[in-house]
Amino acid sequence: MADPMDFDFAVNRRTLLSASAGGVGMLALKQLLAEEADRDGGTLAPRRPHHTPTAKSVILLFQNGGPSQMDLFDPKPELARQQGRPYPGQVEAHFDKQVRNLLASPFRFFPRGDCGMRLSEILPRLGAIADDITLVRSMTTASVDHEQALRVIHTGNPFAGKASWGSWVVYGLGTERDELPAYVVLTDPAGLPIDGTMNWSSGFLPAVYQGTQFQARGSAVLNLSTPADVGSVARRHQFELLRRLNAEHLKRQPQDAELQARISNYELAARMQTAVPDVLDINRETRQTRQLYGLDNETTADYGKRCLMARRLIEQGVRFVSIYLQSQPWDTHSKNAQSLRGLCARTDQPSAALVTDLKQRGLLDSTIVMFAGEFGRLPVSQGPDGRDHNRHGFSIWLAGGGFKQGYVHGATDDLGYQSVEEVVSVNDLHATLLHALGLDHRRLLYPHQGRDDSLTDEPVTGAEVVPALLTASAAG
Repeated sequence: MADPMDFDFAVNRRTLLSASAGGVGMLALKQLLAEEADRDGGTLAPRRPHHTPTAKSVILLFQNGGPSQMDLFDPKPELARQQGRPYPGQVEAHFDKQVRNLLASPFRFFPRGDCGMRLSEILPRLGAIADDITLVRSMTTASVDHEQALRVIHTGNPFAGKASWGSWVVYGLGTERDELPAYVVLTDPAGLPIDGTMNWSSGFLPAVYQGTQFQARGSAVLNLSTPADVGSVARRHQFELLRRLNAEHLKRQPQDAELQARISNYELAARMQTAVPDVLDINRETRQTRQLYGLDNETTADYGKRCLMARRLIEQGVRFVSIYLQSQPWDTHSKNAQSLRGLCARTDQPSAALVTDLKQRGLLDSTIVMFAGEFGRLPVSQGPDGRDHNRHGFSIWLAGGGFKQGYVHGATDDLGYQSVEEVVSVNDLHATLLHALGLDHRRLLYPHQGRDDSLTDEPVTGAEVVPALLTASAAG
């Protein structure tokens, strides 16, 4: 009897798939095309870094909208003394006609940890880990517009079409696991952030390097489970048929990068069927761990669950994990103080718990945790109680992966408008992050539009690694 798999592969693939019933059309569940061959020579194969790294993975806690630095991270006594007075100069504002007088923070700041880092009263859990973090108070970026600033901090460039830095990390280092994506994005169950999937796009890099969305509620990945009415034997036959179809199709179009990436993603989906449910099963965590992340509190449970999922993913070898909030909640054009209280109540405990948990498990030394928005806020009021965008001075914090502990870097002016000491541009930050991961931003290149492009585009931006942010071993 003839092998049912032996037939003429010249048949039109699209016609065959559209006419097939059952699970054959579920391309997201295809099996590995050639697992060993892909690992040895595929685009996601592990790669050697340029130099010895201090970190091998990243968790990005992205705060869409631009957190207010003078209310959270950067105390300004002079701003309090001049409350209600006109700003003594010019400020660049997104809504310039709504700019009013100086607005002091209503929150008190206290020295925290042995390092004495001064942090806002509405960040008590961050204060408890002050000795573990690097606080950068002198950030600057290239745009005061949300969409452009988002592109800058994610891709290093204000123009669309560039690759996210998560994609660059995966391009530079490859993956450690065959059955999990190298780059995972944990989106807010309530919806996507501003700019949506563009925040984790691979841009001009091959599509295989883009972020893969996981959900925190329901099935982590849609259409991943085998349908209940499809038996194991039938599923194996489907996988084998699809593997052979894809191999033949790819043979005819060997230079089609998009096709190669799509096939790789389908193969990964098949391998994920068993790995993902196990990795993301937070019910296996102890009661103490769940309480640490605030899963027993309605306010912190959602963000805490995603921070815990991020730790589990990193623990299993995922290279880069990003966590996002819906829309841009930190965009406090009105009710600034009220909004910040609510946002910190949601994110402070889970963010600090992530650092604590990683440290307890011996993972913090090799994992960079970064808490950042696209820019900061102005020291003047917008309307009665809001703050407009500020690109000239804002704060972020980092932990682990070779970054200094209990260290404050740089400063803004007395009113918190402009970075004036040890200024760090977003491009400098990207160069430093890559350095900690063992990648030289000047050598991590990809040909695009007739030139070698990079995350930092150093010849244009003048980006430089900031050694002062790193430990001596990491900076070297």
